[in-house]
Amino acid sequence: MTKVTKLTVFYDSYCPLCMIEMRHLSKRNTLNNIVFEDINDSDFDERYPELNFQKLYARIHGLTNTGDLITGLDVTYHAWRLVGQGWIYAPLRWPIVKPIADRAYNVFARHRNTLSYWLTGKPRCSQCKENL
Repeated sequence: MTKVTKLTVFYDSYCPLCMIEMRHLSKRNTLNNIVFEDINDSDFDERYPELNFQKLYARIHGLTNTGDLITGLDVTYHAWRLVGQGWIYAPLRWPIVKPIADRAYNVFARHRNTLSYWLTGKPRCSQCKENL
């Protein structure tokens, strides 16, 4: 896996669970190694015309300092590693665990609105992006 020293994270600000994680990451991003890009911003398509909104909406994406577009738990691992807490997610990238964790993430991503409702009482929101 390439060593990521900077990361742009493309996230869905209308997802309550996604915003909880982005807020936690943002608070710990004291070295500014992570740039947060909301895929719902009105000018997002103009700034990132090469990216497909439907793919970005389906799962989290990140753009590394080397220009690689990564998805899912690879983004999560690298983002938390850049804020000094990668050890929490490192086991999810181990060769034996990775395929299972990636399948579980895909299920989570597909059902994140329902899971958000169960856990936060909000399936989607327009105000989640405040305070990032």
